[in-house]
Amino acid sequence: MNLEKRRQIFARFWQAQPHPTTELEYTSPFELLIAVILSAQATDVSVNKATRKLFPLASTPAQIHVLGIEGLMPYIQTIGLYRTKAKNVIETCRILLEQHGGQVPRTREALEALPGVGRKTANVVLNTAFGEPAIAVDTHIFRVANRTGIAPGKNVEEVERKLMQLVPKEFVMDAHHWLILHGRYTCIARTPKCWNCMIADLCEYKAKTPSPDKAI
Repeated sequence: MNLEKRRQIFARFWQAQPHPTTELEYTSPFELLIAVILSAQATDVSVNKATRKLFPLASTPAQIHVLGIEGLMPYIQTIGLYRTKAKNVIETCRILLEQHGGQVPRTREALEALPGVGRKTANVVLNTAFGEPAIAVDTHIFRVANRTGIAPGKNVEEVERKLMQLVPKEFVMDAHHWLILHGRYTCIARTPKCWNCMIADLCEYKAKTPSPDKAI
């Protein structure tokens, strides 16, 4: 795929949604950090349901740390791996309080040193909370990047590196959100909705799926 085709793809994403953002609900960098930690192997919908109960009562590192693991678990027990996530969240709050003055750090190294925070989570926080040009590659973005030909790669690290190199600079800031939403609602895993895709004519996926309304 050449640069001009990529530029056209992201220009269409921009025209359709000029200001994309995460579907996780948050009001501060800390709330976003906690929501992203909780979202590992879980849906944004399930995380939002939990944090709507948690954040009105505890929305700072100090407030959540006071809950402790046992106190936090009832709020997040509907989310997968909630016991492990409760431990990670409480430990993250402790580190934020002891090492960062209760603030979410703005460097990748400091973020990745927090329990439950990997490169993907760090990229989400850097991009969404702090406006850094970062692309967090999840399963949706990995699929879209490979299937469309935008940035094919064998693993998430390779796809991330290629996206940062190949996405036109003016679109890098929002590329993460556009790609994840496209993968979540249009370029879905089993049967992509090619008939309802705004970039179908630019996409290099050969086995495009026909509209289900067409007679076989």
